[in-house]
Amino acid sequence: MPQTPLSTPTIRKLLYRCAAGHFNKAQSARQLRISRSSATKYVDAFKRSSLTLSEINGMPRAKLIDSLFPKSKSPTPSHRKLRLLACLPSIHSRIEIDGLSVLDAWREEAANQCIYKYSQFAALYAIWRSERGLGRTSRAKGRLITVPPTDYALLKNWQRSMDRRKWEVSVALLGLSSCHTLSEICHKIGRTRRTVEKWCVTYEHVGIDGLPVKRSRKLSEKSETAIKGKKERLIKIIHETPNAYDINRASWSLQALSEAYEKTYEERASRSSISEYFIAAGYKFKKAKKSLMSCDPTYREKLNKITSILSHLSSDEKFFSIDEFGPFSVRIHGGRALVPGDQIRTIPQRQRSRGSLICTAALELSSNQILHFYSKRKNSKEMVKLLRRLIIRYRGQKRIFVSWDSASWHASKMLYKIVNEINCDEFRWRRKTPIVELVPLPSGAQFLNVIESVFSGMARAILHNSNYRNVDECKSAINMYFADRNRAFLERPRRAGNKIWGKEQVEPVFKEENNCKDPRWR
Repeated sequence: MPQTPLSTPTIRKLLYRCAAGHFNKAQSARQLRISRSSATKYVDAFKRSSLTLSEINGMPRAKLIDSLFPKSKSPTPSHRKLRLLACLPSIHSRIEIDGLSVLDAWREEAANQCIYKYSQFAALYAIWRSERGLGRTSRAKGRLITVPPTDYALLKNWQRSMDRRKWEVSVALLGLSSCHTLSEICHKIGRTRRTVEKWCVTYEHVGIDGLPVKRSRKLSEKSETAIKGKKERLIKIIHETPNAYDINRASWSLQALSEAYEKTYEERASRSSISEYFIAAGYKFKKAKKSLMSCDPTYREKLNKITSILSHLSSDEKFFSIDEFGPFSVRIHGGRALVPGDQIRTIPQRQRSRGSLICTAALELSSNQILHFYSKRKNSKEMVKLLRRLIIRYRGQKRIFVSWDSASWHASKMLYKIVNEINCDEFRWRRKTPIVELVPLPSGAQFLNVIESVFSGMARAILHNSNYRNVDECKSAINMYFADRNRAFLERPRRAGNKIWGKEQVEPVFKEENNCKDPRWR
């Protein structure tokens, strides 16, 4: 029988011409666009059969083909096939009752001297089921993995890992333990059945210590030497700027490194390979962070003096951190707020100011108390005004230490003259005031000024998202904030912590490692 049967109309036309007489086989094949061998086979089959033209005309295609090419007698099955067919009923009961997959059943039979491969075994079993009207069955592996609680916790951690292989293994094992099919697991993680099956076998025989199965790729000695040389050349490249390689960039990127390497050594290096090399060497792309630093040559001496004073501060001595907040405008301020998810908060870009404020304040470090007032400008007169308030409020103390930044009005001649007058014996004896000792911070070291942290917390709580109608309303809010803060630390003396006034950049205590000035909130 031809491998590709002709269409029914073509067969009928060919057989009509054969029965009409004066039949030319080659001419008929050419006119019907079939090969001469096909024409010969169909004509010979028609002559061998007892069919007539009237029977051919009304006969369906399948019956026509069977009549022209009757099937030969089915061959006698081999002994190994007969042995397998005799075992199929018991195999079928194991699959249906015990829940085995076809693959598991074949493995059992393979152990019992079954010489069929899996594909042949599965095909014969499918034919056996079809002959008995049992329908098709899945060839998927029906394995059920049991994961103990200790391994379950570790596999859950692997699911949250950045290592893709750990994620794949954990998803596969946990999915199979939850009765998901192997097809679903393979589709989800993008792995073949054979790979997932290998993980299952490893887990059953070795346990969790044998997973995840790493890719093993052994490189030749020549390849390892070439890769080592490529890494060394890439390290040499990054020790120079991109401009040295005619690349208009200020810093290296993977693409720039690839171009520079190819241009210099006439050898291609892909971006993924370069990234892999540098990660293995411990290199990372990191964004530079802005850090405040002091350029004061006497930074260490001044810092040591402040820490020494604080470590030996007695009960009749007070240490003050002083600064000014502002000037800031009273208007609608933006900031972070809790709003519905579909709502976008907006504030006018151009606003008319309702006034401005400067808050001058002093923070006493031992008791965490704030003394503040409002100034019209920043100058030495306001500092003198603050000092006079401090010596009156802390009358009876032996000494007060005043620490501030290196602003010009904090170190004016007029200010030092007033301090000398306050410290003279006659002035102190008459008014019972403490000695005032100035302990300036190093220049450019605003990040050490502890009150900056308190100002940042106040701005975040009181000014951000605010819409005060006038200056007096804003002053009232600030006054209430500082009053609540002072009262809380009087009732429960401790460092700033969990209340709204605890939303400060760092703890309001003097530490060298502190960065009290928060540019986000000021």
